[in-house]
Amino acid sequence: MLSIRSRRPALRKLVALGAVGIGLVAVPSVTAVPASASPQPPASSGAAIPLGDGYMGAGYLADGDTFAPDDRRVDLTPERETSIQATTLPGIDVSHYQGSINWSSVKSAGIKFAYIKATEATSYKDPNFNANYLNAYNAKVIRGAYHFARPNLSSGAAQATYFAGHGGAWSRDNLTLPGMLDLEGGCYGKSASAMQSWILDFYNTYKAKTGRDVVIYTSASWWNSCTGGWSGMSARSPLFTAHWTTASSPTIPKGFPYWTFWQYTDSGSVGGISGAVDRDRFNGDSSRLLALANNT
Repeated sequence: MLSIRSRRPALRKLVALGAVGIGLVAVPSVTAVPASASPQPPASSGAAIPLGDGYMGAGYLADGDTFAPDDRRVDLTPERETSIQATTLPGIDVSHYQGSINWSSVKSAGIKFAYIKATEATSYKDPNFNANYLNAYNAKVIRGAYHFARPNLSSGAAQATYFAGHGGAWSRDNLTLPGMLDLEGGCYGKSASAMQSWILDFYNTYKAKTGRDVVIYTSASWWNSCTGGWSGMSARSPLFTAHWTTASSPTIPKGFPYWTFWQYTDSGSVGGISGAVDRDRFNGDSSRLLALANNT
């Protein structure tokens, strides 16, 4: 069996081989394993990203190869001090691939926020979500849930409803960020206008159910290619941009004036987590992060 550190690169290789035409691939049904079970390596059936195997960054490399270049550089070097750290807050994003997490140690390591995988489509919930979400809360780590989008399987409204009902809800408690929509892994057979409609459908439904604007996670490559660089969400949704680089600032999608969160590497390390973990930054200080969490 692959180690936790090596499973996700194996999935990225699978994605790179099958990203084109993802909307035409039949996706097998998946039954969530118990939270106590060890994560299994991704299936190799030929599906670009099998249902249940999506996570923040799952399609990043393939999207960059398939679509227009985004001037990205994959950062495989150990983390080091940079000037950007003086004006941003450190965070992580996790799913069942990280296994059991000691959230008290994560908090002690200086992590200020986390996004935690909750759902995919309208049938899958991450088996580690409940434990991660509760334990992060108990450790006083400001956290939010995220939904890995499957635009080829059901409507945006249906997926937003499932997400809001299975972990994506929000409350003003100083520790809960608005839910996040993870968009990556090819265009799912949709035109730019159809994808725009799907995203807006998800956004409107999520906001009606929670009162919050959904955060959008994506890369410049995906957004520019799959939505045509649409500006229609820039006044609605905070941007969580994916750009793995050692540069002092990320490349962001067309249509967004600035970034709120930035996933800058998939090979970070943090106390309390065994193996590699995605590292993120929030564009602001602690007061701004709390304001985003509490909608103030």
